[in-house]
Order: sequence, then C-alpha cells, then structure tokens
Amino acid sequence: MTEQSKSYPLWQPSEQRIKDSLMYKFMQHCGHADYDSLHQWSIALIEDFWINVWDFCGVIASNRGDIVLKNPGDIMNAEFFPDARLNYAENLLRRRDDETAIVFYGETQRKQEISYKSLYNQVSQLAQQLRDWGIQPGDRIAGYLPNMPEAIIATLATSAVGAIWSSCSPDFGEKGVIDRFSQIEPKILFSADGYFYHGKVFNCTERLPEILKSLPTVQHTIIVPYVGGFDHPYLDWNTVLQSQTSNDIQFEQLPFNHPLFILYSSGTTGVPKCIVHGAGGTLLQHLKEHQLQSDIKPDDRVFYFATCSWMMWNWQISALASNAQLILYDGSPMYPTNDRLFEIAEETGMTLFGTSAKYLSALHKAVFKPKNDLSAIKTIASTGSALSEETFDYIYADIKSDVHVESVSGGTDIIACFMIGNPTRPVYRGQLQGAGLGFKVDVFDDDANPMKSGQGELVCTAPFPSRPIGFWNDADRRKYFKAYYNRYPNVWHHGDFVEHTAEDGFIVHGRSDAVLKPGGVRIGTAEIYRQVEQMDEVMESLAVGQNWDDDTRIILFVVLRSGVALTDELTLKIKYQIRTHTTPRHVPAKIFQVNDLPRTKNGKLTEIAVRQVIHGQAIKNSESLANPESLEQFKNLKFD
Repeated sequence: MTEQSKSYPLWQPSEQRIKDSLMYKFMQHCGHADYDSLHQWSIALIEDFWINVWDFCGVIASNRGDIVLKNPGDIMNAEFFPDARLNYAENLLRRRDDETAIVFYGETQRKQEISYKSLYNQVSQLAQQLRDWGIQPGDRIAGYLPNMPEAIIATLATSAVGAIWSSCSPDFGEKGVIDRFSQIEPKILFSADGYFYHGKVFNCTERLPEILKSLPTVQHTIIVPYVGGFDHPYLDWNTVLQSQTSNDIQFEQLPFNHPLFILYSSGTTGVPKCIVHGAGGTLLQHLKEHQLQSDIKPDDRVFYFATCSWMMWNWQISALASNAQLILYDGSPMYPTNDRLFEIAEETGMTLFGTSAKYLSALHKAVFKPKNDLSAIKTIASTGSALSEETFDYIYADIKSDVHVESVSGGTDIIACFMIGNPTRPVYRGQLQGAGLGFKVDVFDDDANPMKSGQGELVCTAPFPSRPIGFWNDADRRKYFKAYYNRYPNVWHHGDFVEHTAEDGFIVHGRSDAVLKPGGVRIGTAEIYRQVEQMDEVMESLAVGQNWDDDTRIILFVVLRSGVALTDELTLKIKYQIRTHTTPRHVPAKIFQVNDLPRTKNGKLTEIAVRQVIHGQAIKNSESLANPESLEQFKNLKFD
C-alpha cells in the first residue's frame, strides 16, 4: 500500500441523507442492503441491472425490445438494447412548464433565464427549420459556440431530427476548428458572433470565411447574437427561429446506438480522433450517474464549469432528463474576482457545483476562502485531473465542511465516469470513492494479471452502454480496436495509471502514456505533483521522462510563485520533499523554472507535448493546446 492510500474519511453522510438519496431508493428497488452488494450485482447480472436503471430513471422510448445485451462475451462488439427505439432529446424535454430550466451567465455581461416551456418551444422551432432544410437522420451539425442556452437548443433540435451534434468552443482558432469539423463534413454550422473572456470581447465572425473554405458541405451558417457589434453576411439565429411556429416536436425514434455526439480526442500526436457516441448509451449512463451516483433530483440546480469542447458539457446537459435546472457559465471562472462562481452559487441556490481539479487547486494556492452562502450545495464535483489530498483538505476546511466531494474520472472516450461519487459512503482523503455501478473495472499489470495492490493499468472487463460506437471514418474499426482493445484481449484498456485502495476507492496517478520509467520502474506523474505542489513556492509542476544514457531520467518543470526564483537552495528543497515522501527514484535529475505549462483547452497538462519538444520532435496538433506558445520555453534547454 502506498502512502497515498493510507487515508482517512473527511466526510460521512448522515443516516438521514443516506435514506433520502436516490441511491438508497434504488437499492430498495433492486432488493440490496448496501452498495457493495448492489455493485457486485450490477457487474454480475449486467442485463438485470440496466433494465432496472431504465425503469427507475424513467427512460422514454417507443420500444425497448426483449433483448438487453447482444454478444455479451465480446466487449468490443456487444450491443445493448438492439431492438430499442428512442430519442435523446425527447428524454431531456419531458418538462414543458413555466419553471426555470436554464440560468445562464456570460461573465458579468449577460444573464438569461429560460423556462422548460420556452426551451421546448425554441427546440421545436429550430427542429422544424432543420427539417425544412432537408436535414436527415445521420447528417452532421456543428456548433462553434460558447457554453450558452443556444448551444443546448441547437443540440436538442439536432437530436430531435436524428442528426449528429458536434461542437467546439470559440477559443479554438481556425485550424483547430477545421481539423475537427472537416473530418465529419457538417451540413449546418452554428456560430456565436463572439464571446467574452476576462472582460475582453473576441470576434468569431472574422474567422468564419477561412473555416468555411475548408467545410464545403456546410449549406447554412447561423450566427447566434451574443456580444453584438460585428457585421456578417450569415443567417441570424432569431430570424431562423421566428420563421417557424412552435408545435409538438416530432421526435425521430431511432436505434439505441444511433449516433448522437461526435467528440474529439485532445492529444498532440496528430489530427484529433472523432469519437462517436450513441444516443441510448449516453442517455442511460448519464441518468445512472446523475440520479444514483450524484443524487440529482427534480428541481436540483446543477452547475459544471465546462466549455462545449469538453464532455462534461454533454454530461451536464443530460441532467435535464432528471428534471433538474441547469446553471451555465461562460468565460473566465475568476473574473472579475476569485469568488465569481461562488457568487452565482449563492444567487441561484446551486446544489451541485462541478469544476476542474485545476480550478480548486488554484483557489487553494491563492489562499482563497469564499464568504458566500453555500448552504444549498450538496455536492462539489471535480474532474479533469487527480484531486490532491491537500485540495480535499482545502475544500472541507475553507469552502464547506458538510458536502459530498465527488472526485470523478472517466473521459471523452466513454462520455462518462469509470470512478465516481457515492452519496451513501464516506469520502476518503485523496481518493475517488469507487467504481460506478455497472462498470467491471480492474487494475492490471503488464501481463493482464489483476493487481490486489500497487499501481497498474485501469481496465474494464465487461461491456457497458456508453462505449463509443466507433471512430468517424474508420469503417473497418481498426483505429477503434487499436485505441482501446489492443493492449489486453477482450478488455477495454483506458490508458490511466491507477491504484485500487484498501477502502475500495481509487487513486489516479496520471495517464499511462505519461508514466515515467527511470530504471524501468513505473512512476505516475501525479505522485510527484502531489509532493511538489504542497510547497508554498511552487504554483504548478510538470514532469517528463527524458531519454538519457540508455535509460530514462526525470526532468521536472516548475512554475513558481510571483517573485520566487529557482535557486540551488530551492532545488535541493524540492528534491528533499520528493525523496522524503516518495522514493529516491522519484527525484528528478534536473529541475527547470518556466513561466507557464502547456495545457489542453480543457485545462489538462500535456506532458507528452513537452516530452516531444525536449526530444526535438514536432508537435503535430498544437491547436489542441490552450497556450501553444508556452512550448517555446522548452526548446534549446541545456540538460548537461
């Protein structure tokens, strides 16, 4: 057992909270006394489990069919509910009353509220227009949009007519958009006129001529007015909607695995992979994660700080199927002050506050303590990277003491979370609470042996509904097989380096492709980050393996607090901190101070890009980075 797995509970739900939870009600519904028994049943009798999720969560479908799982012994080709017919948007638009469905904040510039009735009516108008334009099931529709209500309306109208939605956030430049959308050949493009970030206005319309040159299949371009003041020759969103009268929506009834979303990998090794997710698997998985794992109930107010390029955006909007209210925010989370998101939490009575581990870590480093009334918050959810033990402590000490901290991990590949929260069990310091229901996850060594302790590869050894249908333009599915099933026979290999703890939780030690191997010993990068970033002088760090003398040695890059320099004394202090709390093999051979670290647009550090740069290799997809200019400082470093 490593030091990180020697943990203790920071929070224990009260008996009343447990009994009030939907998880507890689901246990009773299925005849199980505790979560362990429920989870074992969910992975042993997969078909029974998913039928019960379907019924308990109230999936709307014109037909479910008699077959629950076809080819159950073939994890790649297994098919859930092959005879079912349903529509994702119909499930999200089940309410048509005057209560608020969406509250939107565009930094300090705009606030907007939309009722369930208005949401339904606007989706109806847009869906009719899409049909008038000849959009058919399977056609692709693309959004170049901020996290705003119109993005959700366009997504639901796309789903209603059976088309496939794909989106990029507006901070992508022309090349990033073209790299993604040119692969899927959309017929319709929605774009905002611009967006706000940190109080500044950015123009999207000036990028569109270059983008559209590379998207010859686009027949109509619709501009959503947001920032105002930019002239353009394209169709106007309001004009398009007003050309139609709201009626009952004709929801296309489609197979369970009919394509719903195309998401994109965020690596820097080439053109992004186009990952196709099905409507039924996405819906069923999200209903389970929202209602059971996150205890989202009707009229809860659900917030996740995300952009339209991150799968957590897709995850959040599915909460409409649980009759919850969505709270959207677009812009800088720390503008104009660090308490901006907490002001919104207080104003809206937010019940689930979702964000990234990086955001919470930044607040911790800034010694920020919100003074807002956060009494309504039941759950603080975190993802994007591992949530450190110290950040767990910070949340309970300085944000809210009685709260369910739900540190989750999964990703774009599964549009869901392998490891997720559980409102009926304690939260342990530094740990994700456990595997989600229906996920038969394990930790394998290199020879496909399950590991009782220690760090290894995260795998899933049984099918689950939100596996991708495949990749776009991969007819023989070779790329899809290579991405997930090539490492271990008939096993999903996720690419995370993890540890299963004594408390039945998990610790994520980083991505497998970023694992360090000095002397052949595998070390997760998060083990180093956890130690270094406890130091007051260090704001952030990134470690890579460098080929050196027929071996690999660790190189550490640090961003230091303003006014602090990397002296010999501080270098020794950092090495001592790592050596004392891990092992001598974890100690970097070299430490360099940098001004910034490269990260994807979703906020994840990208060790691979730095490793490529210091080895003189080309970065093939720098458009996936939020700050590609940061890579310049890693060139021509002296490593002797």
